[in-house]
Amino acid sequence: MANRRVAIVGASTSDCGRVDDKTAFQLNFQGTTRALADAGIAKAEVDGFMSLTGALPPIELAEYLGIRPNWVDSTGHGGSIWEFMVEHAAAAIAQGLVEVVVLTYGSTQRADLKKKLRMANLSFGTRGPIQFAAPFGHPVGSHYAMVARRHMHEFGTTIEQLAEVAVSTRYNAGLNPEAFYQDPITIDDVVNAPMVWDPLTKLHCCIRSDGGGSIVLTSEERAKDCAKAPVWVLGTGEAVSHTTMSEWDDFTESPCVRSGKLAFERAGVTPAEIDTAQVYDAFTPMVILTLEGLGFCKKGEGGAFVEDGRLRVGGALPTNTDGGGLSSCQPGMRGMFLLIEAVKQLRGECGERQVPDARLACVNGTSGWFSAAGTVILGRD
Repeated sequence: MANRRVAIVGASTSDCGRVDDKTAFQLNFQGTTRALADAGIAKAEVDGFMSLTGALPPIELAEYLGIRPNWVDSTGHGGSIWEFMVEHAAAAIAQGLVEVVVLTYGSTQRADLKKKLRMANLSFGTRGPIQFAAPFGHPVGSHYAMVARRHMHEFGTTIEQLAEVAVSTRYNAGLNPEAFYQDPITIDDVVNAPMVWDPLTKLHCCIRSDGGGSIVLTSEERAKDCAKAPVWVLGTGEAVSHTTMSEWDDFTESPCVRSGKLAFERAGVTPAEIDTAQVYDAFTPMVILTLEGLGFCKKGEGGAFVEDGRLRVGGALPTNTDGGGLSSCQPGMRGMFLLIEAVKQLRGECGERQVPDARLACVNGTSGWFSAAGTVILGRD
């Protein structure tokens, strides 16, 4: 079969932020309907579908949406799953197995917490290797606190440098009228916020919101007739690492070292050529390790790299331009929103937060506590 070029031709969020009047199914419906309209593709054309919602994902949600696909995927392993799914969908389209694939996500995490329908922390269960960490009460954030401490110990990274990630991300959120939090914050605000997991205060941690979104991928041939210019999938990579911290070889190295290397090599570009980066930011140290691992700076230099407004719109590497999970939207698996923001940036649709003449974007999702990483390089031309 021919190795066809693949593009993202539709991208849209559902309602996000405080969404108390809709279910996760309704958010998926919103995102899918809006993304298909954005692409100018009819629902009847969708023959590939990827989701995680429902008792029998993706079958139950496909039924709800009125889609009868011939190709599906529901692989689930955390927030980077959407970047993994882009690789899987692009490979299937390239080989001619499927023509139009929808990836969709929706979560009412914040609303469910308010209604006491779920717990704030992940339930680790009692099976497999993870059972040995669960009795010690290790929620997700505590793992990132250990990462921060190790990076500070090995490389002299300061708490102020980590705080700058949150400050710069909030600056970008201030340019996004749809961001959950838009008021500016300072490094002192971050450092002096209530402690959650030493050394991470509340403002080092992502927000909790509702929301969802969808993207539509198709072949080069079908993309020619879509409503908007295609955003090309130039290269992808994926890598997995660990679940138990004792099995992680290096607390200061993300598996994106491997996924990023693959993605950049397959795309034929370098980090120096990237105009904007959209990376998972559940906690501030995640951003520093990701930027190092992807090659935007050397290992151990991430703290200094994020200083001087480098990550802000108008900076040298505008990163998480919508305000990220730290300030804009984080319903639980943020990888979908990274892809949507990258597509909008490359199409020049971001208003005040627009990166001028953005042509190449690097997207990197992270699952768990650096348990897995998926990298996608997208291009306008």
